[in-house]
Amino acid sequence: MASNDNADSAGPGTSSGGGGTRGTTTIADTVVATIAGIAVRETDGIYAVGGSASRALGSVRDRVSKSPAHSRGIKVEVGETEAAIDLDVVVEYGESISDIAKEIRSGVTDAVETMTGLKVVEINIKVLDVHVPGADDDSDDEDSGGRSVRAR
Repeated sequence: MASNDNADSAGPGTSSGGGGTRGTTTIADTVVATIAGIAVRETDGIYAVGGSASRALGSVRDRVSKSPAHSRGIKVEVGETEAAIDLDVVVEYGESISDIAKEIRSGVTDAVETMTGLKVVEINIKVLDVHVPGADDDSDDEDSGGRSVRAR
């Protein structure tokens, strides 16, 4: 967890009334993971975040909790002033993985640093797979978008 205790100057993510410390701000690892997860999913060329087991378990968890787990496939280490982020992704076939990795690093760094004031020191990206459209459409019931539809 990160905390900001700046007594003399107001850095990013801190607020100083000019009279010293008025308390501490602690940022949980899950907050940074959620911010990073949302930023990754906003990157063009990303099919999914997390491995297939992580996505399957997350899908069940999403249905039970009625809210998506934005931090699925994201691991973070948060220190006092810095954060390191590891993430697993599946990219769309035909996309430049090196360009996507640059976009992810830029977007995640901007989002995390802007929202938390923490300095992102590294983002490690593991590309687990390439999604080929039509390759995962093994279900008997499909909608016009090619995605599997589950009968209720």
